[in-house]
Amino acid sequence: MKHRKRIWRFCQWGVVFLSVITFTPLVIPANTYLPKLFGLPYTLWAGMLLTLGYTVLILIGISVHPGATQNNKNI
Repeated sequence: MKHRKRIWRFCQWGVVFLSVITFTPLVIPANTYLPKLFGLPYTLWAGMLLTLGYTVLILIGISVHPGATQNNKNI
């Protein structure tokens, strides 16, 4: 149970961290489109990586959420 809570906290802080760096010059640099990856500009593939990070954190968070172990009989 304690292990699941630790992973849940990691997911929460991971989402906060990704949200903060989304709007920093690390992801949205001024007047920069290089380097390119497979012909995609930097901002586009950086956004794709952020989206992938959010998706992984959400999938992990769904499985370890504290309410996931309760039996919901209202469904």
